[in-house]
Amino acid sequence: MLHVEGKMSDRTMTRQVLLFISVLSLSSVHGQVSYSIPEEMAKGSLVGNIAQDLGLDIKRLKSGKARIYTGDSAEYIELNKERGVLLIKDRIDRESLCGQTTPCALHFQIILENPMEFYTITVEITDVNDNIPSFEKSDVQFKISESAVIGAKFILDGAMDQDVGINGLQSYTLKPTDNFALELHNQADGNKNVEMVLKKPLDRERVEQISLILTAADGGEPRLSGTMQILITVLDANDNPPVFTQHTYKATVTEHSPKGTLVTSVSASDADHGSNSKVTYSVRNTLDDVREMFDVDEDSGEIRLIGNVDYEKTRRFQISLRASDDGGLTDSCKVIVEVVDTNDNTPNINIMSKSNVISEDAKAGTVVTMMNIQDPDSGDNGRVQCSIDENIPFLMKSTSNNFFTVVTDSDLDRERASEYNISVTCSDEGLPSLSSSVTLTLQISDVNDNAPVFERSSYEAYIIENNTPGLSIFTVKARDADWNQNARVSYILEESSVNGVPVSSYVSVSADSGVVQSVRSFDYEQIKDFQFRVKAQDGGSPPLSSNVTVKIMIQDQNDNTPQVLYPVQTSSSLVAEMVPRSADVGYLVTKVVAVDVDSGQNAWLSYKLQKATDRALFEVGLQNGEIRTIRQVNDKDAVKQRLTVVVEDNGQPSRSATVNVNVAVADSFPEVLSEFTDYTHDKQYNDNLTFYLVLALAVVSFLFIVSIIAILSVKCYRWRREQMFFKSNGNLPVIPYYPPLYADVGGTGTLRQVYNYDVCGTTDSRKSDMKYVRPDSQSIINLDGTQTLPHAQRDTLINDDSDSQQKPPNADWRFTQGQRPGPSGAGGPPEMAMGTGPWPNPPTEAEQLQALMAAANEVSEATATLGPGTMGLSTRYSPQFTLQHVPDYRQNVYIPGSTATLTSNPQQQQQQMLMQQQMAAQQQALQAQPSEASAQPEPPKAAQTPASKKKSTKKEKK
Repeated sequence: MLHVEGKMSDRTMTRQVLLFISVLSLSSVHGQVSYSIPEEMAKGSLVGNIAQDLGLDIKRLKSGKARIYTGDSAEYIELNKERGVLLIKDRIDRESLCGQTTPCALHFQIILENPMEFYTITVEITDVNDNIPSFEKSDVQFKISESAVIGAKFILDGAMDQDVGINGLQSYTLKPTDNFALELHNQADGNKNVEMVLKKPLDRERVEQISLILTAADGGEPRLSGTMQILITVLDANDNPPVFTQHTYKATVTEHSPKGTLVTSVSASDADHGSNSKVTYSVRNTLDDVREMFDVDEDSGEIRLIGNVDYEKTRRFQISLRASDDGGLTDSCKVIVEVVDTNDNTPNINIMSKSNVISEDAKAGTVVTMMNIQDPDSGDNGRVQCSIDENIPFLMKSTSNNFFTVVTDSDLDRERASEYNISVTCSDEGLPSLSSSVTLTLQISDVNDNAPVFERSSYEAYIIENNTPGLSIFTVKARDADWNQNARVSYILEESSVNGVPVSSYVSVSADSGVVQSVRSFDYEQIKDFQFRVKAQDGGSPPLSSNVTVKIMIQDQNDNTPQVLYPVQTSSSLVAEMVPRSADVGYLVTKVVAVDVDSGQNAWLSYKLQKATDRALFEVGLQNGEIRTIRQVNDKDAVKQRLTVVVEDNGQPSRSATVNVNVAVADSFPEVLSEFTDYTHDKQYNDNLTFYLVLALAVVSFLFIVSIIAILSVKCYRWRREQMFFKSNGNLPVIPYYPPLYADVGGTGTLRQVYNYDVCGTTDSRKSDMKYVRPDSQSIINLDGTQTLPHAQRDTLINDDSDSQQKPPNADWRFTQGQRPGPSGAGGPPEMAMGTGPWPNPPTEAEQLQALMAAANEVSEATATLGPGTMGLSTRYSPQFTLQHVPDYRQNVYIPGSTATLTSNPQQQQQQMLMQQQMAAQQQALQAQPSEASAQPEPPKAAQTPASKKKSTKKEKK
């Protein structure tokens, strides 16, 4: 049974901090800090202020992404970067972590980046009294002969306490102590052998069974203890115990040896006889897992392997054996088994920190990767060497024990290699050697260190003249070995001039594609070639560029016709070549000379005879244009010979020109002159006649078309005006056809007083209305007193008024000064003062048509401004004026708002006086008629114009 003496109370734990910092002369900083903490601390408990102890700033911990690296071990400590302290991450049990090993410590590293640094941290775990001493068995039995002599020793199984130091097992007590006393013997390993010594002889007849209590206690605070019950059976006498041949046995076993392997054998002898001399072997209590690894044959004492031995877990085993006889006498020995290491572990590569991307302009020695190599084997089996691939600009360096870095060894070039797969191989020195490898992928970031390069050192391109502006000529192409934005090429046309003109007016370059396009149409005859420079610039910062020379050559096109230089063609004179009638075959008459401004085959000319008066007489040289005779000239040949020669170039398509050559076959010049003079005159006469005929035809056609258009326009205009009048139901405002405020002050009129009339005429005379206003003392009629009368009532009203109001004329009647036309207070001409003013001439048909057109325009304007209603203009006439006398608008016109009065010229005034005299004679003749006629008087009629005659004729027909 186990008993706990005392309870765990609050206890204080002392934390000891030991700081050891060392700086190595490597690319990264190293230091070592040691802390000491008790086990079983709560989670989140403070271990130490690592930032202060290492002399680091908290900002450095954050920027360097500080973290704890423990390898394959569990993490019991965590780093708080905000406070710069180490905290307990998980509960630490020293016994499960280290067992009986002292001191017990945790080893880990703190890794920093930018720049890469690491520090080694050691945390020692101190023991606390948290384990009770315990025995493997709660009770044991002994059989002791009564003949046992005083001082006989009986070995007891010791108690187990996983704590160490003062907290470990400290003392044993045995109760009661009547027959037995307790003796303790210290061993070299620090343990104690517990022996029960007989102090008083046993008497089986008096006491057959004895019960004792063995108590084990530690030295901790509070003190803990455990107990075991000892049952003793008193036997008959057996006075010789077994004795081992050796007190300590040593053996070795290779790790991973198969199960059943014989490790060693032990032997013990007993001097007794019979059953008292039979020895039995067994394994005593032990703290480690010996019973799981080894088995002892109780009869032979052979120790065999029953488990898997791993050197990396346990390097040595200690086995405590007991030899006992049937009489209960025992002896003990110790067997130490050393485990022999084998190279069974490959190196373990742990990447502590690495860069995935590095700039190609990184300097040599830049750290790319930091790694830790671990091999659990020992000796040469655990000694590791690392290497990387050759022929790459990287190098492997060993910074400290089992820590390596990969650094750049030379300059990098992304254009040569944009990515590196660095294979790291680590091998131990065991036999056979074991190795492991890892591949590190490293991207090389681009730097704008390459200028664009054109595919060619110079370019030449051809374009045919007369091209369309915007035509693509060719493409320049440049490549940049850089990547992404640094490789994006833009094309720029460098400024230059061609014959004093900017090259940009000839060609343009696409910034993206490099396509060179023409800006204008080229003419080979003006420019045959030109050159310019194109710059290719990348998109890096700063940008890099290169340029190339481009030469454009214009190719000729057959766009010019041949020009004849001789014979010269003039319209004023005639040139003729004379051929004597005695000319022989092959006589050179003349030579046609022509040129073509094109080039190449487009300028090759050939000559052909197209027409000739006598084809059998002349021929033209195909290449030279020479006109020669092909037979003997005779007297029958005409004097005038006309040849038409075609000059044609060799282009595709070909172009040609014609020339007329006049040849005179005669021996004397007068004969030639007479012939060609007539020819010229006839030709000129025929040409002039043709021209006049064409001109006359054109004029007649034009006049005919204009007449048709005018007639259609008049018809359409009249039709629209009638339609407009019918739609308005006769309520359209009309404008009278006479000049405003016209008046005559002649004293020969027949009316007894002044009458004012508003005559409103439309384009259709059948629908005209008249406004009749009775006499009034005012000179201008008020529009409010007017009324509109139709044709039937108008005539009746006029006749009735004439009968009732007509009286003998008053010779002294005159218009007042205010009633006269013209400016206020102005006097009239002499004729008007004497009452003999001229009457206007009757209007012609053209004047009437013009008045109607003006009236229609005024109607449209009045309709738009004044709205519906009837608008009339007040006019004052002399007593001699009647409705049939429409005044002439060309004289005595008063312009409102002006101080001028328009009068007629003297000739018109004479005509008006003659007309007035005729009117007076007619009026006297009417007064002399019988009374029957005077009962129904009619208004006097004015002299009829051709237009009025036509109207009267129409009325009579109706």
